[in-house]
Amino acid sequence: MSAATSADAVPEALQRSLRSGLVDLLAQVADAKRLRVAGREGSLAEQSFVRSWSLLVAGASLADVAATEVAGALAAVRLAGVDAQSLTGGGAGGDAAVAVLTSAADDVAAPLVDLGSPGWWHGGLGARTPWGEITAAPAFVGLLAVQPRAGATAPGERRILVEPPESHGDHCATVAAYAALLAPAFGAEPAQAFLLGLAHHLHNAWLPDAGFAGDVLLGDLRARVEETYQERALAQLPSSLAADLRPLLALRSGTQDPLSRTFHAADALDRVLQVHHHARAAAFTAPQALEDLDLVHVGPEQQLQLAVLGAAGLS
Repeated sequence: MSAATSADAVPEALQRSLRSGLVDLLAQVADAKRLRVAGREGSLAEQSFVRSWSLLVAGASLADVAATEVAGALAAVRLAGVDAQSLTGGGAGGDAAVAVLTSAADDVAAPLVDLGSPGWWHGGLGARTPWGEITAAPAFVGLLAVQPRAGATAPGERRILVEPPESHGDHCATVAAYAALLAPAFGAEPAQAFLLGLAHHLHNAWLPDAGFAGDVLLGDLRARVEETYQERALAQLPSSLAADLRPLLALRSGTQDPLSRTFHAADALDRVLQVHHHARAAAFTAPQALEDLDLVHVGPEQQLQLAVLGAAGLS
């Protein structure tokens, strides 16, 4: 892969963060695409996608939604599906639940410090709307949450298929979180970057994803078809939200605007980190779990457990 731009186009603060742990943090944020909990539809990332649109359609502040979802994405790196609702439902007080979530998010946030405005999302940790109180999302949201991504394609080349494929809900929620986190480094506004990431594939609610190879074959038809479906999705939104989105969606082309640069950085990172995830999963070995991750946890039972595994030839 050749670099289309020089390294000078990447803000110095972002370069430092990418070299000092940000890539690993973003990869772990993206693990929400693979995490699920009982009683809720879809991955944690898809749940964030549905929840975000539902709250925005219900009139919630974009800044509040962005802060809530980004804070939750960071906390989930440590806590997976454990959130304020699951803690308070088990008897924890609201303040105690928020303290745990804050501790989890702060535990992974060090690579964000150089990016500027590192704690803008903190207020979101206590603002998560209970799942049962969320308004129904527009129809396009449910379609994107089950519309598979195409995988890696190129004209004239065989498609690289990976199982299970991520959904467009997975991808858009992840790009939204990435963009909001990267925005300060580019001089962009995090909430606006979040919304652009959330909305950048509206057309794929009805247009199956054929990847880059398909885009090339569609040729001049592509813009017309995508615009038709994008307008269908925008028509399902409150007029004020649709009006806010149109100029943002135009920023998907080019890299002159800070929001455009933020979006393209987030989108590229998610697409490539997704491929790295599948490559890493394919190379995973049992000793990695046993030795590197202490699958058999340290504790009074460990000696017996390891003896059993040794007798079974599994250690």
